[in-house]
Amino acid sequence: MSSIPSNELKPLKVALLTVSDTRGPEQDTSGQFLEDSIVEAGHQMTARRILPDDVYLVRALVSHWIADSEVHVVIITGGTGLLERDSTPEAIKPLMDKTVEGFGEEFRRLSAAEIGSSTVQSRAFAGMANHTVIFCLP
Repeated sequence: MSSIPSNELKPLKVALLTVSDTRGPEQDTSGQFLEDSIVEAGHQMTARRILPDDVYLVRALVSHWIADSEVHVVIITGGTGLLERDSTPEAIKPLMDKTVEGFGEEFRRLSAAEIGSSTVQSRAFAGMANHTVIFCLP
């Protein structure tokens, strides 16, 4: 048995959720950018949905995805701001088994060059649930 790490790409199966009260498929530019990036990187899209900012709808769908052994990664865009309806963290954090503590900080650090101090409004975070990686982005 070899202990030499492989650099071979292992395609992951990714589910993508856009959380928005105002965007439909035609206006979901963030979701489209993420889908294009996922496919370009050699991974497989297993699902893509748009849901309104509703804690229980978002939690139910993501719970279904993390229970599916065919989904390796869940990426969520939207609902991470400070407005009353922004509820992605409240929907997803109770599902997490582990958090990636530095992800949000690094995301905000990298975003600062582009959007300045507005980056502090992002509640981006990441973690693991049932062996599924979850990334929540603005």
